[in-house]
Amino acid sequence: MTVELALPTGSLEAYQAAVAQIPVLSADEERELATRLREDNDLEAARRLVLSHLRFVAYIARGYKGYGLPEADLIQEGSIGLMKAVKRFDPTMNVRLASFAVHWIKAEIHEYVLRNWRIVKVATTKAQRKLFFNLRKNRARLGWMTQDEVNTLAADLGVTPENVMEMETRLNANDAAFDPAVSDRDDDAFISPAGYLADQRPDPAEALEGQQWQAHNEQQLNAALSQLDERSLDILQSRWMQEKKATLHELADKYGVSAERIRQLENNAIKKLKVSMAA
Repeated sequence: MTVELALPTGSLEAYQAAVAQIPVLSADEERELATRLREDNDLEAARRLVLSHLRFVAYIARGYKGYGLPEADLIQEGSIGLMKAVKRFDPTMNVRLASFAVHWIKAEIHEYVLRNWRIVKVATTKAQRKLFFNLRKNRARLGWMTQDEVNTLAADLGVTPENVMEMETRLNANDAAFDPAVSDRDDDAFISPAGYLADQRPDPAEALEGQQWQAHNEQQLNAALSQLDERSLDILQSRWMQEKKATLHELADKYGVSAERIRQLENNAIKKLKVSMAA
């Protein structure tokens, strides 16, 4: 099989016509090429395996046209999945490459659809992803769903009816611009999220005041600590300012006094700090 690597890219119809002309590999040819790739890392064999299955990718991608995304992009993502499948294909498993690659092709297309279908992702978990695609497929068949249909669909997909209704709500929702649209009507400003979502960030003046207050407290604390004697300062640092805090008995052994005396010195030092910072 002699096929040029460069395929038409200016027209989707020309690309599909070109890949349709690429001969389909027989089972023996496919096994031989896959063996060459697996054992000898033969890139020419990988190239022929990929090219011979591009029509299969285009066929699968056509099934996702209903999501409103460019078919050329769907084919491109599916081709990436095909190349991943070719890299992992094991010819000794007695399975045709098309059967093995369908999972990889669909996985890449699914990921692309979920990334680009809406500005805000509608499915993030594995269960939500499965429900997203299955619900759209069944939704077209069911039309408006009754509670019995919701329960049946939930049982078929292995999820709860609440999960089905939540995904149904997400599918029917539309992306909304945060800022209000240009309009002469004042009421339109309240339709957009900017009109009713509260800004949780602190007021700039309050933030600056908080920073100045924190800096003032740190300055007062440093000044108060500088007035302590060396032993009291060490006790406070060992008991309160280190990740591994020293015990009263450890400090008692260090200074040759009782643990009760260390506790008294600690309390006295804390009182001095409070008085100094309150001044």
